[in-house]
Amino acid sequence: MEIWVYNQYTDQREVIKANEKAVAIGRDESNDVVLDSPFVSRQHARILKEGGGFVIESLGLNGVTLANRLLPHKDRAKLDYGDEIRIGEFSLYMMEPSMRRVGGERLVSTPRKRVIALEETMHAELLERLNLRVTGQSTSADSQHVSLIKRQLADIILQHRDEIDKEMTAYLGLEYVWRSVVTEMARRATGKLMYSYGFEDSDSLDAKHEEAISRLVSDVISDYPLRLVPHTLKEDLAVVESDWPEKSKSVDKRFSPELRHYLVVRMLAKDIEDVVLGYGPLQDLLEMPNVSEIMVVGKDRIYIEKDGVLQNSGRSFFSEEIVQSIIERIITPVGRRIDRSTPLVDARLPDGSRVNAIINPLSLSGPVLTIRKFARIPFTIDDLIDRGTLTQNTAEFLQACVLGRKNMLISGGTGSGKTTTLNVLSNFIGTEERIVTIEDSAELQLQQEHLVRLETRPPNIEGKGAYTIRDLVRNALRMRPDRLIVGEVRGPEALDMLQAMNTGHDGSLSTIHANTPADTLMRLETMVLMAVEMPIRAIREQIIAAIDVIVQISRVPDGRRCITHITEVGGLDPETSQIITEDIFVMRHLEGEDPSQGRLRHTGYIPTFTEKLIALDMLSVEVFTR
Repeated sequence: MEIWVYNQYTDQREVIKANEKAVAIGRDESNDVVLDSPFVSRQHARILKEGGGFVIESLGLNGVTLANRLLPHKDRAKLDYGDEIRIGEFSLYMMEPSMRRVGGERLVSTPRKRVIALEETMHAELLERLNLRVTGQSTSADSQHVSLIKRQLADIILQHRDEIDKEMTAYLGLEYVWRSVVTEMARRATGKLMYSYGFEDSDSLDAKHEEAISRLVSDVISDYPLRLVPHTLKEDLAVVESDWPEKSKSVDKRFSPELRHYLVVRMLAKDIEDVVLGYGPLQDLLEMPNVSEIMVVGKDRIYIEKDGVLQNSGRSFFSEEIVQSIIERIITPVGRRIDRSTPLVDARLPDGSRVNAIINPLSLSGPVLTIRKFARIPFTIDDLIDRGTLTQNTAEFLQACVLGRKNMLISGGTGSGKTTTLNVLSNFIGTEERIVTIEDSAELQLQQEHLVRLETRPPNIEGKGAYTIRDLVRNALRMRPDRLIVGEVRGPEALDMLQAMNTGHDGSLSTIHANTPADTLMRLETMVLMAVEMPIRAIREQIIAAIDVIVQISRVPDGRRCITHITEVGGLDPETSQIITEDIFVMRHLEGEDPSQGRLRHTGYIPTFTEKLIALDMLSVEVFTR
């Protein structure tokens, strides 16, 4: 066998011939594979042949990461050709002794990898025929351009048809059907598809085969007791996906030779068309409802957060040039740019999903793209209750705070659900009120009609024309807002927001990065000091006068996003000059309960504004007693 070694820090690659019976890996020179790094143990891992297959044994104290899963010290796991083994800064791959060659390049001997290499070859030929250096610079293509691409691509696929072996054919056919099943489930549940652009034209489709595919997809979906409504789509997909390895065997038997050939051509054409006209290998990931985040690192690593678990998708781009062209395709429609002089950018996708991209010289790992997907169907307060984010009592309390025009800060860490919670709470704002939202990249999903959305603007190529959140907050005060919503406070704009809350703009909402309510107040103080030098006591008095309630949200160990504190901001302690806070609800478990099943419980403290909310018939005292 061969062990392929890749150093992620130095970008060095090495192929090591090894004995099939046992391969020792570690820092010591006596190992078959020597990894010279302080992060590698002297004897770190061992690959053994057992029962016709291979296993890897973790010998180092830091463990081994196999296919994105940590293998602790002294544990063993089954190892397949092409699986990624991560040890320190090294990625290792166990390879078959006889490697296939596609386009002159050596390749991991798995059907998916062989398909990717073949598609890369065909894509390069397409670029040559179209006389282009790289595709993806434009955001759209007219029908004449699309037809030209499709004609050339069909001819290229036909020329390479003999290079597609039996395993590749099986993979391509089942992959096309699986993606079609996911797409059809999303369409039935939501009534729309955001990223299925439909590059196909009717002339390139075979009606008989398209009908057979449609019938096959419908039969797969109908075999499961699915609800197929927006808020059950993730659960429905999980049911089908868990059974797909078994179901695919019966699906494969229904392929006639002609249909199998047609599926191969359709899948190859789709993958390359996605690169030329869409978002490349991200295209289908954007449509998958159970994928919440997409993280691209260079061209070869596309990670996803799926059902709360981070994993390697196994997909890759053909080149780093294409990664950068896809980034440009995303950011150009929203007026952003990225180049060596501006190597960092925040943007958004058409559905409001958050996009961050960073390239060389800031990124040493190649172009890095992170997409935080937002729910296609906005969450409601009932959804948060069902998911255990908060309880019925606390939902009623927060609703009363919004209706009673209390200024609220939603605090939490990255990915904790701050923006989702802000979206949900904003639904309680009356339709008669004028709302002005201010964001770096517009991602809030407010449903009210009288809504003004403002978005910051970066400087132009000459370094001029920038408009910051602080500029927009100041301008928003001249727009007669009833409610001011700042997507996230992270700098000097905190001072302007506090002043706005203190000058008649009650009921404002915002989010902030902090781990506890106390941290939230300290961060606010620091942000105000970024804007102006003033006594700490004066800053704290501003905060006390402006902020009524802090809603702290966290991601708990089991992956759920839960509100852990609802806290009132009180007065100033005369002895310590610290801001007094009082927890109204805190997540905790009672004695004898499972600690992982804690829930928000009333602390016994009654907020100072309770009587006013009760008098206005917005709040019932029962929320504290139920």
